[in-house]
Amino acid sequence: MSTLLTRRLALLAGDEQRALLSGGLRGIERETLRVDRAGHLAASAHPAPLGSALTHPLITTDYAEALLEFITPAEHDIGVTLAKLEQIHRYAYSRLGDELLWSQSMPSQLPAEPEIHIAWYGRSNLGMLKHVYRRGLALRYGKAMQCIAGIHYNYSLDERLWRALAADAGSHATPMAFQSESYLATIRNFRRYSWLLMYLFGASPALTAGFLRGAPHKLQALSDDTLYLPYATSLRMSDLGYQNDAQSGLRPHENSLDDYVAALTRAVNQPYPPYAELGTKRDGEWTQLSTNVLQIENEYYSTIRPKRVIRTGERPIQALCLRGVQYIEVRCMDVDPFEPVGISLETGRFLDAFLLFCALDESPPISEQQSARYTENFARAVKEGRRPGLLLRRENGDVALPDWGRELLERIAPVAALLDERRGDGAHADALAAQSAKLADPDLTPSAKVLAELRASGGSFAAFGLRQSERHAAYFRAHPPSADEQAYFGELAATSLAEQAAIEMTPAGNFDDYVAAYRASTLCPHS
Repeated sequence: MSTLLTRRLALLAGDEQRALLSGGLRGIERETLRVDRAGHLAASAHPAPLGSALTHPLITTDYAEALLEFITPAEHDIGVTLAKLEQIHRYAYSRLGDELLWSQSMPSQLPAEPEIHIAWYGRSNLGMLKHVYRRGLALRYGKAMQCIAGIHYNYSLDERLWRALAADAGSHATPMAFQSESYLATIRNFRRYSWLLMYLFGASPALTAGFLRGAPHKLQALSDDTLYLPYATSLRMSDLGYQNDAQSGLRPHENSLDDYVAALTRAVNQPYPPYAELGTKRDGEWTQLSTNVLQIENEYYSTIRPKRVIRTGERPIQALCLRGVQYIEVRCMDVDPFEPVGISLETGRFLDAFLLFCALDESPPISEQQSARYTENFARAVKEGRRPGLLLRRENGDVALPDWGRELLERIAPVAALLDERRGDGAHADALAAQSAKLADPDLTPSAKVLAELRASGGSFAAFGLRQSERHAAYFRAHPPSADEQAYFGELAATSLAEQAAIEMTPAGNFDDYVAAYRASTLCPHS
């Protein structure tokens, strides 16, 4: 255990400081495709009873019209967060008719690209900005890749806890600066160790053969309609997922908030010749918001992001510049196909311990060479994480993945104990023990369980995904929302539809001027 981690754990062991561990917030964003009874992508519009995808605070769409995104309120305990997520699922199922929510991260059987409908947010300038941005994603990456779903885990610590750590360190930085740089330090440690999450929770070792659209690959055939890798944990997070040449050289520096903001600002303003050849319009219709490396900063794909809740009309980087980092968003978690809401409470407890460890432990700056090594370790874990004898690279030589994993769990254990002491139970220690068992026996990992299910039932990913989706649907339909929940979500839906209508009725300039003003806005006002 590092000296810094030991000192910080001792500081937080005091009654007053330990109470601050309960002050952070946890939120989840769960993406899921709507499919029909055959498991095919739903061709229907976003269901009106779910409200407006533009303005609803809890239910929206991600890329495709059929790709739902459920957003929980931020809560102090992940157990409460997951209860809220289940409420959203139960309400959605009460309004979906015959449709199902797809149980996997990798998509169901997709139609031809023209038949995958991009999410629609209405005719307002704001709605069209969101829609055209997604047109740009289709142009740059293809529509199939945008139909991949995941779990985003939003995590923050109590701001009073950061102030206590700053005082203990004798920091002369402003509270906002110390907090922001501490979250960046957390992100650096996450990059060092996130391969462990892929081994423990990756759940996408296979996909439908049609997903690749005929592109060359090195996957193996499991059946006539399914491709896989025998030791993969998460093909979603591999180079088969959200990747492209324009972003390949984009590596925002997590060594400081200024470096991170500067890297994204450059990418949003840097022309990319292949995109310039395509232009922003075709036959007078917008096809992408710009021809730069990134249309907007959210296009940058990463496993974790520093975040700040934005205000109306504000861009994400502006919020970070003006008010600092408020929380982090973990973006690499696969949907767990064995869990109705896509993530278990046990997984949440482990993530809380893992992320607190990343926040409290030593986290020196990352060199370019180290960054490349962390990227390689992550890639090995997602494509062959369960391969016997798999080695990962670290400073003092190669190490077997299970051995390094066990070392990490030992270092996280006192953090879990601290969290349990605050709660008065053993929930976090139990979550660690469950992960230790996976390191001892790879067959206990979700990815191995998915492959075992596939092999036991003909090897079809589509059939497995549909079967799990039907099981989850039966669970939610057997537990419909209460009358109070129906009324609550019904009011949210009605209010969101009224808000969208009001936005569309408000006089506004033409869309070309709106885009020009958006692109011209200063990303970091004080820089």
